[in-house]
Amino acid sequence: MTGKMTDLLETVCTSGAVYDCSHWGRLRLTGGDRLQFLHNQSSNHCLALQPGQGTDTVFLTSTARILDLATLLVHREWVDLLVSPQRREFLLKWLDKYIFFGDDVQLSDRTPESYCYRVFGSVAEKMTAQFGLGPLANPYDHVTITHAGAPLTFAATSGLAIPGLTLWSDRPLRDLLSPYPQLSDADWEHLRIRQGRPAADAELTEAYNPLEGRLGHTISFNKGCYIGQETIARLNTYQGVKQHLWGLELTAAVTPPTPLILEGEKVGLVTSCTPLGRGAFGLGYVRTKVGGAGLTLHTPEGIIAQVVEVPFLRTVV
Repeated sequence: MTGKMTDLLETVCTSGAVYDCSHWGRLRLTGGDRLQFLHNQSSNHCLALQPGQGTDTVFLTSTARILDLATLLVHREWVDLLVSPQRREFLLKWLDKYIFFGDDVQLSDRTPESYCYRVFGSVAEKMTAQFGLGPLANPYDHVTITHAGAPLTFAATSGLAIPGLTLWSDRPLRDLLSPYPQLSDADWEHLRIRQGRPAADAELTEAYNPLEGRLGHTISFNKGCYIGQETIARLNTYQGVKQHLWGLELTAAVTPPTPLILEGEKVGLVTSCTPLGRGAFGLGYVRTKVGGAGLTLHTPEGIIAQVVEVPFLRTVV
């Protein structure tokens, strides 16, 4: 997308844009036990969802370490998952491992035969108006229509804290979306850092848990047993979260992972960074005991890092 990187966030919010994320993983679960299965394997309350609804959820290790952040869309006869591109093959094998004899669950990879797009701002409004669709009432609500002989799902989530849609189709949508500004992978990386969305291999790794990652909207504390549940419950009950993920206003760009220092002691780590016109913006984990938003830290090279809120993240309280 043309334009200075420092103006990109404002441009996307005001004028709208399209990001082709068809390289992200798209998995489908069918069978009568599909929702119960996902309820047992991930952090959110999947059984509460009805067809046409959805949510974000996190797949965890047995010790509540993060495997991936996924978007889940419930349809009448199946459930679709949008997962990080670098986690697709791993999650296919990992989920299949937990489908036991007698479970009515079938797992398939829809990535090679489908397409996915994030649509932001006014472009999303034009898309819904073009197809005569009213506004979707709640985040992750979705509706499926037929376009050019193929199903096309409109879901009320842009993947960021920017108003927009996710479009999931069985055919490419270049005819619909090519007239609008297009975002590159570098543009998406800039936006997701500015918004605070954690990414696989950066903020979403087995070094962290979703309470540290401030993924509060993905966690149910009253759903009962799931993989990693005991650790999550214990950390929440006893306030055992030792670090949190924050935004970082930096005086210059750094190369992650870069330590964050306070009074000569390492208290955090920069995990992602994107340049701005002046300085840079990053994401990083900071020890809970030293504070949060408003805290001033620095790197070993003397680059200043101001800890700030970002719109995508939510601390569990």
